[in-house]
Amino acid sequence: MQIRNEIIRGDPLMHNRDKEAWEKDYSARGPVWSGAVPGLPFLPVSSRVLELGCGNGKTLAGMLNKGWEVTATDFSRNAVSLCRQVLPCGSSCELTLSDARRLPFRTGSFDCVFAYHVLGHLAADDRVFVADGIERILCPGGSLFFCEFSKEDFRFGKGTETGPGTFVRGNGISTHYFTEEEVRNLFLQFDTESLDKKTWTMRIRGRDYTRSEIYAVFKKQNP
Repeated sequence: MQIRNEIIRGDPLMHNRDKEAWEKDYSARGPVWSGAVPGLPFLPVSSRVLELGCGNGKTLAGMLNKGWEVTATDFSRNAVSLCRQVLPCGSSCELTLSDARRLPFRTGSFDCVFAYHVLGHLAADDRVFVADGIERILCPGGSLFFCEFSKEDFRFGKGTETGPGTFVRGNGISTHYFTEEEVRNLFLQFDTESLDKKTWTMRIRGRDYTRSEIYAVFKKQNP
């Protein structure tokens, strides 16, 4: 296992605020999720895969037995430490401490990028910048797997609104809630293979709440 550090650039004020909120959140809650994310796509063995915003390792845990060449990155040092705990001894997975807005990877480095609940925590301009960065590091024909909350999720509208569809809750973490059109427009430089909204009911303390996410698969165009 290798952990590589990257100097984080970008808007210093925004970065410091976001980073502090996430460090506190991961420090306080620890490995909240148990098990691995189900339903990961089929990819050929030895696919070069990047997980963008690996968090506490929930999705990463499901990737480790697929035969993929996995790199996972997050800008939170506490998140990277939590991910380290899910790696078996001798794992070849590379953990990278880096900001999604300044990805330290060569052009065309990956066959696939997973961006699950990452772009929704960024400002609008940064979302566009990260989408361009993903396009750069994917090889021609490479795939982007995307997931974010939709505006039909029960948490939409909760907290302080800091921009259209974007709210900051008490933990200081900003979340943007997407429409399908927003997602499609964010990745116009890609071919859209699929884009679906999935809505379900979650029961919390005897009450039902609507959860809603947008899943999409995009493919980098061949030159």
